[in-house]
Amino acid sequence: MTSTQRTPVRVGVFGLLGAGNVGNNGSLEAVLGYLRAEHPDAVVDALCGGPEDVTARYRIPATRMNWYRGEYRTASRAGAIAGKGLGKLVDVVRISAWVRRHDVVIVPGTGVLEATLPLRPWGFPYSLFLLCASGRLLRTRVALVSVGAAVIGRRSTRTLTRWSARLAGYRSFRDAMSREAMRAMGADTSRDEIYEDLAFALPAPSASVPAGPPQPPGPVCVGVMDFHGSDDDRARAEEIHRRYLDGTTRFVRALVEEGRPVRLITGDDLDGPVAAAIVDAVDSPLVTAAETTSLAELMKEIAAAGAVVATRYHNLVCSLKVGVPTLAISYSAKSDALMERMGLGAYCHPAREVDADRLLEQFRTLEQRSAELRRTLAAGNLAASRRVERQFAALTAALFPTPGHPRTQPQAHAQAQAQARQETP
Repeated sequence: MTSTQRTPVRVGVFGLLGAGNVGNNGSLEAVLGYLRAEHPDAVVDALCGGPEDVTARYRIPATRMNWYRGEYRTASRAGAIAGKGLGKLVDVVRISAWVRRHDVVIVPGTGVLEATLPLRPWGFPYSLFLLCASGRLLRTRVALVSVGAAVIGRRSTRTLTRWSARLAGYRSFRDAMSREAMRAMGADTSRDEIYEDLAFALPAPSASVPAGPPQPPGPVCVGVMDFHGSDDDRARAEEIHRRYLDGTTRFVRALVEEGRPVRLITGDDLDGPVAAAIVDAVDSPLVTAAETTSLAELMKEIAAAGAVVATRYHNLVCSLKVGVPTLAISYSAKSDALMERMGLGAYCHPAREVDADRLLEQFRTLEQRSAELRRTLAAGNLAASRRVERQFAALTAALFPTPGHPRTQPQAHAQAQAQARQETP
C-alpha cells in the first residue's frame, strides 16, 4: 500500500431498520445517501431488525440484531421465555463481535432514547446499551446521530438509556427538547448539538398546487396509527386506542359527508389493521387506504393531497417536507416541537383525547390559511435542510479521518458546532 492509499473506513449502521417502520428506514436511507456522496469508499453493513429487507432495499450486507428471532414478540410459554433469556447472553457476544469489526458505528436518527410508545427494557434499550458499551470497551466510536429523546418513567429503561447515551462516542439531537430530556436523565449534554430529523435530507416531490382561480378542496390524507399510548400508559392502553380510533373514524366520516375524498396513510406495518377498520366503519368509496413501503412513496401520496391530518411522527415530517398544510394528532411532545419549529404550532390535537368536532374545526381553519401556511413551510424546509447539511458536515469532522489529520478534526468540528448553535430554532 502506498503512502497515499488508505484502508477504507468500516462503517456499521444499527437500529430497528427493515422491520416495517418507514420512518426508521427513511433515517437509514438519509445516512446511506450521505455516506455514498461524501465517503464513497466506506465499507458499510448493518446490524438491524430486518436484515433481509435492508439488504434487498439498500444493497448492503445486514445481520439480525438479536439471536432470538422472537425477541419482539410477547413470551408466555416456558420455551419462549428461556429462548429470550439465552438470547440476552448470546447477544452480548454477537453485538460486541460485530462492533469490533468496525471503525465507526452510526445509529441513524429515530427516537432511540425515548419510550413514547410501549417499550420493554430488555428489548431494544438493552441492545442499544450493549452496542454503546461495546464501542467504549473496544474503542469503536458509536455515533447517535440526530436522535430523539424523552424523559422515561420506568427506572430500568431509563437506566439503560442513560448509560447508552453516556457511553456513546458522539451524540446529536433532532430537537431541543430531546437534548433537555437527556440532560434531565443524567447525561452531560453540554457539548451535544441540535440539528434536525434526518428525513429532511431526503428528496421530496412538489405538492400539487393548482394554478388559476380557486379550485374545490382537494383530497385529504389522514395518517393513522396503531396507537395505545406511551410506555407509561400500559394500564389504559386499550381505552386509549379505542378513543383514538373512534375519534379518528368520526372525523373521517365527517369529511366524507362533505364529499371529500380521504386517503388513509400509515407509517408502520402495525397500522394496516387500523386503516382497514376505518375503511370498514365509514363504508364509502371516498375512503381508500394507501400501501406505502418507503418515505418516498409516502411523500408521493401526500403531494397529491390538499391537506394532511396525521399521527405518526414521520408522517408529519413527510407532510411538512412536501409543503402541504398539516394538522398533527399529536401523541408526544416531539410532534408538538416539530410543528412549532415549522411554524404550524397552532395545529396540534391530542391523540389521547381525539375530539372529532374540535378536530374538524381546527382542520377548517388550517384549510382557510392554506396559501399562507404553504409559504411558511417553504421557509421552514429551507432552514431544516440547512440544519441537516450541517449535521452531516459535523459528522464528517467528528468521525472520518483525512490524510495528514488525526482521526477527529477539532477545528472543522468546532466550526460546524458554532453554526449549529447560531441557527438552532
